[in-house]
Amino acid sequence: MNTIDNNNNLKKQNKKVLITISFIVIAMLSLSYAAVPLYDIFCRVTGFGGTTQIASSAPGSFGNPDINIRFESSTTSSLNWEFYSKSKVVSIPIGQEKTIFYFARNNSSEPVVGTATFNVTPAKAGQYFMKIDCFCFVEQLLKPGESMNMPVTFFIDPDIYKDENVKEVNEITLSYTFMRSMDQSMVNSSEL
Repeated sequence: MNTIDNNNNLKKQNKKVLITISFIVIAMLSLSYAAVPLYDIFCRVTGFGGTTQIASSAPGSFGNPDINIRFESSTTSSLNWEFYSKSKVVSIPIGQEKTIFYFARNNSSEPVVGTATFNVTPAKAGQYFMKIDCFCFVEQLLKPGESMNMPVTFFIDPDIYKDENVKEVNEITLSYTFMRSMDQSMVNSSEL
């Protein structure tokens, strides 16, 4: 009888361990799927890592000092596009809305969908860089030889000078990197 009781207890313990391990695995998988969107939300709220903010309009400059905004651009090796900012540096009053244009041309022999990632440096200024409109919000389709001007409308939040950590910032760099989009389905739908 003792052996049967021991076997039953061992089976119960094994079942508990199996359930616990299964729960841990499911929890870990759930967290791994949620990590990217949660990190994105965290970056957008805090401006962490140079993530810019989205705004609907600029408050106006009201005599605020000027700040220099530098624009940089690059493409990945998988994208045969010419891509650059038409303005290298602009000086604008804090709080004033400004639109600049980037230029892109598809130098390949096939239609390509590209997507842009961006970064602001210094990273601590990212939470004050407010985008109203940006080509980076949507994927861009360019046919062979096709080119386009792509606007970025932005302003620098006047609260930047209320933050002791960024008071010394007098230049912000906005960098874009264009890459071939993983989803090229727009190419097929444009050919219809």
